[in-house]
Amino acid sequence: MEQLNNILFTHSYFLRFDPKQWAIGQPYAPLGTLYAASNMRMYDYQVSFFDNMFSHSANDVVPLIEKLKPGFFVIYDDGFNYLTKMCLTNMREAAFDMCKLAKQRGCTVIVSSSDSTDRYKEYLQEGADYVIIGEAEQTLLELTNTIKNGVTDVSNIQGLAYHQNDFPLKTPARPVLKDLDSLPLPAWDLVDITPYRESWLSHAGYFSMNVGTTRGCPFKCNWCAKPIYGNRYNSRSPQNVIKELKLMKQMFNMDHIWFCDDIFGLKPGWVKEFAALVKKEGLKLRYKIQSRADLLLDNEEVLAMASSGCENVWIGAESGSQRILDAMDKGTTIEQIGTATKLMKKHDIKPSFFIQFGYPGETREDIGLTISMINDLLPHEIGISVSYPLPGTLFFEKVKADLLQKTNWTDSDEMALMFKNTFTPAYYKQLHRYVHQNYHAHLAKYNLLKLLKDPFKPNVKRLRKAASFLYHAPATLIEGFKLDKLEKTI
Repeated sequence: MEQLNNILFTHSYFLRFDPKQWAIGQPYAPLGTLYAASNMRMYDYQVSFFDNMFSHSANDVVPLIEKLKPGFFVIYDDGFNYLTKMCLTNMREAAFDMCKLAKQRGCTVIVSSSDSTDRYKEYLQEGADYVIIGEAEQTLLELTNTIKNGVTDVSNIQGLAYHQNDFPLKTPARPVLKDLDSLPLPAWDLVDITPYRESWLSHAGYFSMNVGTTRGCPFKCNWCAKPIYGNRYNSRSPQNVIKELKLMKQMFNMDHIWFCDDIFGLKPGWVKEFAALVKKEGLKLRYKIQSRADLLLDNEEVLAMASSGCENVWIGAESGSQRILDAMDKGTTIEQIGTATKLMKKHDIKPSFFIQFGYPGETREDIGLTISMINDLLPHEIGISVSYPLPGTLFFEKVKADLLQKTNWTDSDEMALMFKNTFTPAYYKQLHRYVHQNYHAHLAKYNLLKLLKDPFKPNVKRLRKAASFLYHAPATLIEGFKLDKLEKTI
């Protein structure tokens, strides 16, 4: 019985297995895992945590399994991080390996992740005893209590998949948790923060940590998968978030926060109340968020974000073609993207764009409109991807007939187009390189013109960016030539 009170948590995101992210060196601890561990500890379970972020292989967890002999081995991935939502095959294979390793050592194996929610049959086949579908804290607690009490029938537990007579069964979905303040704060004490801090400082020069203020997203972009928190939007109170920020500052003295919500501050009045509390508590914050163009059109709202420490806002601009945005069911307009960008710059917030190429039906004209939008608005950063079909989305249903065996990327830099489209996968790979060079050339040109206009107010950053025009301008021509050559072969 004592063994069944002992839970070893881990997760299946291995930074080393994702070469692009390993090179960037800006990892965030698995927040969802820490929430689950904290919740189970609140109900008197003995909780341990093995962090795979810097591990070399799935086998690294074995010594701790053998030392602790936990009754439950829980692979609980971070549902707040877009990298785990991508369901990369490198991480899936590692999760399968850990399932087998823990099962061989007598553990009851439980898995909760975006990937296992989509592919619960495969995880059950690969050694998981149970897969939790969707938001998992309450399901995990109910499941472990049931097993600990000697009950074998788990069919009444919502949000669960398991084998019965070698046949996979799935119970009805569990409603999402509405009162997020009822959850304990994440178990930050279980994390060795040192390698995170060292990686951030060596790669970025500052140390950032992650905080979630909401769960879910009510918008209907038809390519966006929401396997964990769904379309319901629930928010923590500003007071509860401030409490966590003060604790983290005391424990870790971080320099920066990533509020990792799908949509930050959607609840009316939330941002202004949060800003007022930041000021009242004397907190000095620097943070970045994700939002939407149509939520950043109010001057007072953007001013409140800026006053509370918001430095950078990533918006899903996606495309400079209204036709493509409408096809995506994005619900935003090109005009809103422009207005929001200018308003953020007015308040010294850096606007950054997620850009998506390769949506079905995209033409060369649509691509040109997107490039023009980037060049005209000059966001602080751009993140470029190609359309990536994930189960549970309308987009997946549109293209699934074209999907063969390959339905997921191996790592986050693969950028493979996995369905037939206007252009070849090689074209989109080259487009990615060209757009980045073209963007940096325009950014350099902007800084060069600023420098020429006011040569008596130079700064090192502007000088460096202006000088980079000498590299990016010819590089853009070269990458553009390669792109044209690929287009002509289609």
